[in-house]
Amino acid sequence: MRQHAADKWVEAPRLCNLPPWSAIRFLTIMLHEFLTTNRSEIVSRAAGRGVLRGGSPAMHGELSNGIPLFLRQLTTVLGGRPPSEAPSSARVAMNASATANGEDRQRVGFSVNDLVHAYGDVCQVVTELATEQGVHISTEEFKTFNGCLDDATAHAVTEYVAQRERSLARADTERLGVLAHEMRNYLSAAILSYDSLQSGQVGFGGRTSELHARSLRGLRDLVDRSLAEVRLDSGLHAAEDVVVDELVDEIEVTSSLQAKSRGVRLVVIAETLGLRVHGDRQTLAAVVANLVQNAVKFTAKDSEITIRTSARDEHVLIDVEDHCGGLPADKLETLFAPFSQHSKDRSGLGLGLSICRRGAVANGGELRIRNLPGEGCVFTLDLPRLR
Repeated sequence: MRQHAADKWVEAPRLCNLPPWSAIRFLTIMLHEFLTTNRSEIVSRAAGRGVLRGGSPAMHGELSNGIPLFLRQLTTVLGGRPPSEAPSSARVAMNASATANGEDRQRVGFSVNDLVHAYGDVCQVVTELATEQGVHISTEEFKTFNGCLDDATAHAVTEYVAQRERSLARADTERLGVLAHEMRNYLSAAILSYDSLQSGQVGFGGRTSELHARSLRGLRDLVDRSLAEVRLDSGLHAAEDVVVDELVDEIEVTSSLQAKSRGVRLVVIAETLGLRVHGDRQTLAAVVANLVQNAVKFTAKDSEITIRTSARDEHVLIDVEDHCGGLPADKLETLFAPFSQHSKDRSGLGLGLSICRRGAVANGGELRIRNLPGEGCVFTLDLPRLR
């Protein structure tokens, strides 16, 4: 004997004597009622499994087109009918909501792995609950149930991938457009200033000469950042032993002139000599150089920028401290977002800090920021120390 979901006791032999479709109809009703009765518990347990795999509870909350809606629509598809008689409109609605779920999860930052697991969790939780409650689910019921899960997963993943491709295409188009716009601005300024200098109308020691030099430096920085981003995107990672003092010395040579042109002093302090790390030298150089360039751009005139290298246990720290006046607390994390700019000076793409964080992670480290209200900011590149 076994128990019906509505607390009705039915003898198994009698069930076997029912006509085939009547038996299927009865079993489908059981699953339909089981899902309806336990829907809240299924949603809660499935969300809990998602949190255990990683991510915050908020990320695994109830999206408008998520698992709760899928379960409601699934009970409509089952609806007490044999699988072949399930209303097509209900299946269409379920697949449409699954498609929307794929779009929603891509938008809020889920991975495609999270998306597939979300539907898989439903199957596992239903099996788990049925076992706990002593409810038997037949092979035919599970076939229908899994068929709906497969359809929903396929539609959600298809839309997720499509949305991701569209997002990447939009990002690439935006990035290329901004890059072309910035390059044109720098190049136009360089050509105009060069024409003025060549004509003899102005001398080489005035503001036109400064504009020409600043435009060329801007172009150089733009190209350097673009190359660093291409290197990160392509996954090129030629790891080698890098002497931190030598790396900083090279950056100091080129950055000192830039700092001087902006009326800023560049100070290098090595608290620990002979520090070494293992990583991609070009990427690490681009990270530190971008941090210094960012500091030069925002530091107040007649103040200073400090590059400090030190060791803490098994970590090498490269600090770049500026005097930008500090930042509001709510602006700290958005600094690392692509195309993010936070001052009146809008030169550049706003990609520098985004590339810096990616470069740090690619070399097994991290990039942190510490705000000094009223004074400035300290960016810390934290890398594993090589003994």
